Amino acid sequence: MNQLPLFVTIRGKPVILLGEGDAADAKRRLIERAGGVCVDESDPEARLAFVAIEDTEEAAIVAAHLKKRGRLVNVVDQPELCDFTTPAIVDRDPLLIAVGTGGASAGLAKMVRQAIERILPARLGELALRLQSARNQMRARWSDGPTRRRQLDTALAPGGFLDPLDPDSADKVSEWLEATEQTPASGVFLVELSSPDPEELTLRTARLLGQADHVYVDGPIGDDLVNRARADAVRHSGAPETEIPSGLVIHLRLRHGSVHD
Repeated sequence: MNQLPLFVTIRGKPVILLGEGDAADAKRRLIERAGGVCVDESDPEARLAFVAIEDTEEAAIVAAHLKKRGRLVNVVDQPELCDFTTPAIVDRDPLLIAVGTGGASAGLAKMVRQAIERILPARLGELALRLQSARNQMRARWSDGPTRRRQLDTALAPGGFLDPLDPDSADKVSEWLEATEQTPASGVFLVELSSPDPEELTLRTARLLGQADHVYVDGPIGDDLVNRARADAVRHSGAPETEIPSGLVIHLRLRHGSVHD
């Protein structure tokens, strides 16, 4: 991963925009869509800057000047000069999905975005809002944080009570909170991998990794695969021992005789 994906709140804040033409207009629409205020480089409060100047040499000079003054800069069509890039966006407000290639190919990011657009229901953002409103009810029912997260994971799993791909899931949040408690996956699951290649993960393994509280990495399994787990899942080296942590525990190991680099 060559970039750290971040969502930056710019509503009501100044953002420098320099340049004219279609590219500058596109950046202006993006900034204003997020609630930002377009300003010139004289604004001392601005921390982000977009340079949409067609002359590449002039754009590079302007970008260098802005960086010396402590601004983070995006230069249109010159990814090597960018401190940050703008992704293709799937907007199901407040749910946002950003698809980026680090400036390698905006066209590829656009095509992936369009594929995601075709899959996600239009009301998915409403489900997010309903879950936000239900936070206190969820805390009251499941006071323990890990238990609450596992219950939500189970509800949001494919075919679950709140399956995100079900266009009517937003209407089922109250029913879910009143329903008989679903039993989330827990205990220790041994996953024997035929390959350390993350592209060869089964759907079941990918789902377990996405829900795991603890991941035991037993053998030469690279970060590319292990990072398919949740970012806050606790990583362990080796096999589980006698004291097994609570929650969903995944033990990853390569099947005997598997080929790996």
